[in-house]
Amino acid sequence: MHGVLVAAIYAPNGNPQPGPKFDYKLRWMQRLTRRAQVLVAQPHPVAIVGDFNVVPTDMDIYDPKGWRRDALLQPEARDAYRDLLGQGWTDAVRKVHGEARIYTFWDYFRQHAERDRGLRIDHLLLNPVLAATLKDAGVDRWVRVQEKASDHAPAWVSVGAPARR
Repeated sequence: MHGVLVAAIYAPNGNPQPGPKFDYKLRWMQRLTRRAQVLVAQPHPVAIVGDFNVVPTDMDIYDPKGWRRDALLQPEARDAYRDLLGQGWTDAVRKVHGEARIYTFWDYFRQHAERDRGLRIDHLLLNPVLAATLKDAGVDRWVRVQEKASDHAPAWVSVGAPARR
């Protein structure tokens, strides 16, 4: 196989919680985790990218107290994301930027984008083969502040060629 296998996802939001939508989100994350276990072990480069609708840590949101009841911050959702990382996936943005506050989503209220009051819910996960070639990763926040922009900004990753086997 040549190239990179990319799984692009859009996970359920899960609100309101508790309730059937949150229960569905957790079941969906369990299915993703099972499929990701197969993908992480592939001998070729694999990435799972997209809107996970999970804020992994309090560092990934401007106001964790204000959002504490939201499905995106619930311990079960955060545990599901940690389970993915525990399989061997690399969170590309965290690997490159450490504990810097970087967001991928800003709601449309009270100029949150302009004031950088955001959340990191879009993630770029790389399997070990692809993570070994990681050069850079980031979020193009400038796109979010354009007129009529999405509430998500583009997240991106730059990788090199994998080692030949």
